[in-house]
Amino acid sequence: MGLLSYLLTLPVAPVRAVTWVAQRVVEQAEEEYYDPAPVWRELADLEQMLLNGEIDQEEFELREDELLDRLAEIAEFRHGTS
Repeated sequence: MGLLSYLLTLPVAPVRAVTWVAQRVVEQAEEEYYDPAPVWRELADLEQMLLNGEIDQEEFELREDELLDRLAEIAEFRHGTS
């Protein structure tokens, strides 16, 4: 039966391989997109820009809110997948 099953399912093997590769690509993309490290670095850079006078308080708060929202999205994703 093992040989017969193998021969009967052989035509769909390329489809299974493509599906497997696509799943790995999606997993890697999600891992990179939901990595909090770049967001934390950007927050640190943003604070440094404020301290250096490169941006004003209003710009800082606007961008900080965006980054904190992004961190909340990442935390929610990671909480939901674990």
